[in-house]
Formats: sequence, C-alpha cells, structure tokens
Amino acid sequence: MARSTETFSKKEKEKARLKKSKEKKEKADDRRANAGKGKSLEDMMAYTDEYGNITSTPPDPSRKIHVNLEDIQIGVAKQEDIPHDTVRNGVVSFFNESKGYGFIKDLQTQESIFVHINALTEPLKENNMVTFETEQGQKGLSAVNVKKK
Repeated sequence: MARSTETFSKKEKEKARLKKSKEKKEKADDRRANAGKGKSLEDMMAYTDEYGNITSTPPDPSRKIHVNLEDIQIGVAKQEDIPHDTVRNGVVSFFNESKGYGFIKDLQTQESIFVHINALTEPLKENNMVTFETEQGQKGLSAVNVKKK
C-alpha cells in the first residue's frame, strides 16, 4: 500500500495560499466598488495662496501681488571690489624654514595668507611683524614682497 504524497504541512500551506488569494481578491473588489472615478476637474484642482501654500480654494484676485521682473534676482549679487591697500600688514603665524613656506595672519582682515620662501626679501621667524603684498596663486592668495617692519 502506497503512502499519500499529501502531508499535513503541504495541506496547511495550500490552505494559507488559497486564503491569501481570496483576501487579495476581496480587497480588489472593495477598491473597485469604492473607487472615486468620475471626479470632476474642479474636485481634482489644487491652488496656491499668496504665500505659496497649497489650498483647495481658488485665490482671491484682489490679494494678488504684482512683482516687477527687474526686481527678481537670480543667483548671487555681484560683490563690488572693496578697494584695499596694496601693502598689507601682518604677523607671521607659522613658518617652516626647512620646507620653505609659512602663513601670515593679516592684521586687518584676520585671514591667513600663504607665503613661500621665494617671496621673502629677508629671513623670517614666527611672530615677526611684516608688510607684504598679495597676488592670486594656484590655490588662493599668496604673499609676495614680504619685508620685516
């Protein structure tokens, strides 16, 4: 006598699969019955008020704000070049003699400016007061014509 190929777990899995497909079909039927098809265009419209918030009511034309196209600024405004002295004053905040570079802290703007040993007119040490000029280098401002005060 041969054994049945259907075990208890196979029966349970089949019951669960049939139950799941039945629930899925019931949900689909429920969605079809309660679907909001046929909504009017007016029901689907969304509006924005004068502050940019989304509302369901149309905007009041009397509250409309008029803007001149010339007043709209796109991007960042151009910065006017601030004329500054060509000769600046500063303090050597760091200088490595073996590698031949350092940094000068500008006394006016408090920015740190790179200085190379080739731009020096005389040897420098840390905390020396100096006068210098700047020029645009590969990676930013560089000090040139550096002199002790």
